[in-house]
Amino acid sequence: MSAPLLDPHTALVVIDLQRGVVGMPTLPHTSEEVVRNSATLAAAFRAHNLPVVLVRVSFSADGVDAAPGRITDTMPKRLNFPEGWDEIVDELEVAPTDIPITKRQWGAFYGTELDLQLRRRGITEIVLTGISTSIGVESTARAAHEHGYNVVVVEDAVADRDLDSHTHSTTKIFPRIGLVASTEAVLKELESR
Repeated sequence: MSAPLLDPHTALVVIDLQRGVVGMPTLPHTSEEVVRNSATLAAAFRAHNLPVVLVRVSFSADGVDAAPGRITDTMPKRLNFPEGWDEIVDELEVAPTDIPITKRQWGAFYGTELDLQLRRRGITEIVLTGISTSIGVESTARAAHEHGYNVVVVEDAVADRDLDSHTHSTTKIFPRIGLVASTEAVLKELESR
């Protein structure tokens, strides 16, 4: 008999499925597919009374609360974000029991209360979905592993702007710090409980 995919005390952590992020093209899955699979998982987790954490990235209008430091990338640090860019997409059907987390950098642990909220609920494992695979999802997965959580990344519920980056994360990084699974496999295990 194989080991279970999910711990009894597991939470779904959805990364950056917000208006200003899901509008960009993603690979190998479209943002619509990532949102649909994440919404399906969120509904299933809620139905099994398991926590759903909705993480969004947001900055003040002047960008002074964004992570500091020099970078080689040409993307400007201070951007003029449109109104509502940081709102969670409607398809996730935010529930009163969901745990909202706002981050100011790539990962969802540093500078937030994510670890506190998970530990208060006795969570031992997180299931990750979201955009972008190699940035917000990978940063959060690495930190979760370092904090002692078991990690499952749902491959068909994550996507990236760059296919090589997504492939590297899902085939080289995630297998070293956790499990990679499909939406179907997670749903099947939830239903078998």
